[in-house]
Parts: sequence; structure tokens; C-alpha cells
Amino acid sequence: MRHCTPEDLGLAALGEPLPADEAAHLAGCARCGDEVAALRRGVEALAVPELAAPGPPVAPPPGLWAGIAAATGVGVAPRAHVVAASAPPAGVPDSPPLPVGAGPVPPPADPPLAPVVPLRPRRSRVLLAAAAALVAGLAIGAGAVALRGGDDAGGSGVPVAAATLDPLAESDASGRAEVVERADGTLVLEVDLAAGAPAEGYYEAWLLTESVSGLIPLGVVRTGSEQFELPAGLDLGEYPVVDVSIEQLDGDPTHSGVSVARGQLA
Repeated sequence: MRHCTPEDLGLAALGEPLPADEAAHLAGCARCGDEVAALRRGVEALAVPELAAPGPPVAPPPGLWAGIAAATGVGVAPRAHVVAASAPPAGVPDSPPLPVGAGPVPPPADPPLAPVVPLRPRRSRVLLAAAAALVAGLAIGAGAVALRGGDDAGGSGVPVAAATLDPLAESDASGRAEVVERADGTLVLEVDLAAGAPAEGYYEAWLLTESVSGLIPLGVVRTGSEQFELPAGLDLGEYPVVDVSIEQLDGDPTHSGVSVARGQLA
């Protein structure tokens, strides 16, 4: 059997449409579906706003300009409107004094800007393939496919089990989990989580055995409502515990051991 190429698997994980033949194969192939699920977990993690937010700007070291001047032979300090500085750094001579009676030399006029021509947006499969390769490098495996709220094409389904997620230790996280069965027989776990953003890392949902001797990773969960399609043939009687943990972007797919909320399906 010919399976989907790594490029098509990456595109599917990014939510891009595939050719009809590839899409049909992916819909019926458990092996390719598991690959997409593993890649999509990396996409979910990278989409967490707390992880994607840029950090504060870092000021350059005090001797940076002096080092540049010494290495390049530049003998003037940057203009004030380019680099804010009250005086040129040590080792850089001041500009020569103006002749007596001469007025200030106006700064050179900025060159005219080229006209901006709006371009028609387009998507490049090459760029998407590169993004898919990045996701493949960061993916850390998952046992189920995470679905965004509102994307459930099969409808809300029939509730079959529910659990209250109680906070653990000193955590302020809490919520509710419910398993619903769709018309096609698939099971979906809906998680409503109320929690502040973790200081580091991200939240992840799991299914555990009662003895905590076995677990199934579901995917990244954020404050609000999330849905996870459960693996086919899963016995909820064997994995009745819903767990929410804090995980780090360290490439380790195992449970961190830091749980913030937990409840048992009934």
C-alpha cells in the first residue's frame, strides 16, 4: 500500500486541503492518521498564545558601538534619530566643529519611498512543506486528534459520561469534562478548563487508568472549551480518569508528573 508522503502528512497537520486521492487514503489509513495526529500535537503546542508571545526587547551591551567602530574604522557616532545616545561611545571621536557663523547642517533628506503595489495573496506548497517539516521536528506524539471548538462536523452528539475536574495541590485550575458519542459512533471528549496561564509551558489533557499505571495523551488544552476525538475502540472503563497537566517544550512526550486538575468519568 502506498502511504501519504511526509509533505502531505505535514500539510494535513497544518489544516491544508490535500488532493482527492491523498485525502481519501488518509481518511481510511490508521498509520497515516496516527502520523497526522502526532504532527498536529506540535501545531497545537506552537499555537498556544502564551508560548508564541514575543519576549521583552533586550538592550544592547554598552560597548557594542565602540566594538563596531574599532572593527570597521567608522569615525562618527550614529545619528540621534537612528540610535538614541547622548554622546558617542568611548574611542569614537566627535564630529568636527562647525565653522564660526555656520548654521546647523540639516540632515540628509530620506530617499522617496517606492510605491506600494498590493499583491494578490497566494499560498506556496513549498513554503507549507517547509513549515510542515518544522512541525515534524517539533512534534512530540499524541494518542488522539485535538479539534478546535466549533469544528465538530458530526454535531454535538449524545453524552455518555462526564467528570468534574477538581484542582490538585495548590492549583487554581478546575473545570468539567464530558464524553459524547457522535452519530458515526466516534467518541469525543469535551474539556472546559478554567485556569490562569502557566508561568512556563502549556496545559495538556490525558486519560489515565484508575491506578495511574497507564495513560493516553490527548493534546494541548487551553482555557475555555476544547474537543478531542478519542481513539477508535478505546475502553473508557479502563481509562476513566481525565487529567490536565503542565508540560514543557522539551521534546519529551511523557507526562511531566505535574497535574493541576483531575476528575473521574461517571
